[in-house]
Amino acid sequence: MKPEVRRAKAPRPASTVVLVRQGASGLEVYLFKRSPKSGFFPGNYVFPGGAVDPQDRVLELWRNHLDLDRESIAQRFNSTLPARDAISYSVAAIRETFEEAGVFLGDSAETPDTDMDRLCERRFTQSLPKGWLGEWVTSGGWTLSLGRLARWAHWITPEPMRHRFDTRFFVAFMPEGQECRPDTRETTEGIWVTPREGLEGNMRGEIPLSPPTLVTLHELLPYGHVHDLERNVERRPWGDARLPRLLSLEGGLLILEPWDPMIHEEIQVSTETLPFAVLPVGEPFSRLWLREGVWRPVHC
Repeated sequence: MKPEVRRAKAPRPASTVVLVRQGASGLEVYLFKRSPKSGFFPGNYVFPGGAVDPQDRVLELWRNHLDLDRESIAQRFNSTLPARDAISYSVAAIRETFEEAGVFLGDSAETPDTDMDRLCERRFTQSLPKGWLGEWVTSGGWTLSLGRLARWAHWITPEPMRHRFDTRFFVAFMPEGQECRPDTRETTEGIWVTPREGLEGNMRGEIPLSPPTLVTLHELLPYGHVHDLERNVERRPWGDARLPRLLSLEGGLLILEPWDPMIHEEIQVSTETLPFAVLPVGEPFSRLWLREGVWRPVHC
């Protein structure tokens, strides 16, 4: 199913978390499959994430439950992103990671096992005044670990798409003693794969990836061990906002990434030649072609 294309809407702030761990075959990332009823890339494999909720913006709620002070937050998430916004994006990232993956990026003096099991059952109790996360954190003395989040990229959904997000992509390393426990509402399956396994599965149509997920896995290919990535992300900036260009083709769609040489030019694309333009895993690309529900890199 291809994304629905309509009049442009202003993008909503959102957060995505690339959960990483060291596996037997190298660095692995966690992906979950979106429900076929999802309004955003249904049936695609993505990283945990979602929109910033109103409760995520209530800084008075989180002020005494963060592991970093305001100055440290500004330094960690770059001065181009105000501390107030950095906190909101980070809280949303931690909340969404728990809601969709069952992994909590936080700390407490108490043993979390029983509370974690109980909280998994309350993940979507949005009727609480502070939201489920706010109620739980303030009543249990938990601290949100913003220090476990590292910058990766800044994506903005292409203008013609129905659902648009202004998304900060974070990297977080899997906490010891926890395991992914995906929900059954937005998630139908969760898997750990190496970046190459994910990209090869996408090419076969077995692990259909959303475009930002595909690009991120390609960017992670050089990292064979989590230690290599740890050294990189500590000094990695957000970089320029990535706003792809989406084109409708006969029988499919084409995305031009911001680094495509024709991103702002009029172009003619022959759908007859695209099947012969598909690039193998690992080759640099600036265009993604949607055919039969799968996005594949193609050369210019």
